[in-house]
Amino acid sequence: MGTSKSKLKEKELLIKSRTENLTAVRDFISSAVREVDVPLDAAGDVVLAVDEACTNIIKHAYKYFPDGDITIKIKYSSKKIAVEITDHGAPFTPEAVPTPDLKKYFEEKRVGGLGMYLMKSLMDNVEYKSVPGRYNQVYLTKVFNSTN
Repeated sequence: MGTSKSKLKEKELLIKSRTENLTAVRDFISSAVREVDVPLDAAGDVVLAVDEACTNIIKHAYKYFPDGDITIKIKYSSKKIAVEITDHGAPFTPEAVPTPDLKKYFEEKRVGGLGMYLMKSLMDNVEYKSVPGRYNQVYLTKVFNSTN
């Protein structure tokens, strides 16, 4: 006998590639994860990772062009959250982004550039798919262990 909290739900949000829309993204993800009672710290991780992914799309895929579409689809339950983010900006090659040297990063008091590292740290799985000239997608997944 399953509860409605473990049943998979789906939601979708379409925004334009503007930094002021990141608040709507955070609210959208927060409201979904609150529906399924996932641990608060884990919910925060998902919100932050999605925010970071969208920020990267705005900066790098669309290069701050304000009218690009970003589609965020979330499939979620109390056991797992999967987010698919799609854009139609410049293609992305994750292999081209080096793993940051955190000690050096902080010594040099740098700002920014940790987006991918942060997403991989916060989520259980991060995958990229790019079809040049068509679309880019990033998949973020977080799995929750039942602690009953």
